[in-house]
Amino acid sequence: MFEFIKATLQRPNYIAFVVLFLWGLYIAITHHNLVKKLIGMYLVQTSVLFFFVTFSVKAEATVPILLPTAGKVQARAYANPLPHALILTGIVVQVATLGVSLALVTAIYRKYDSLDEDEILKRLE
Repeated sequence: MFEFIKATLQRPNYIAFVVLFLWGLYIAITHHNLVKKLIGMYLVQTSVLFFFVTFSVKAEATVPILLPTAGKVQARAYANPLPHALILTGIVVQVATLGVSLALVTAIYRKYDSLDEDEILKRLE
């Protein structure tokens, strides 16, 4: 148990990601305003993306560009660019999702004159 606590305290960024994730989840669950729910969802997505970027970092690694004079290649000396490329794709998906969600929230507000989830559900009944 103490090894886990010691390892966790040596990497405070993991604690920050968990706090950011839980904070976004709390906002998305407890608030009834649709824009606040989107902010909570955005925080959850951002914390997951930041976690994967941090998790894929390799200490003392260099860019994966091989020179013709390199000789024998040591794979552990190079960073893997695939996780970072996937995270870039995730950021694009995140921004697109947020844009579409905000457009839907705008349409809901124009139709029901409210962003409160409970009031919208009452008007639907």
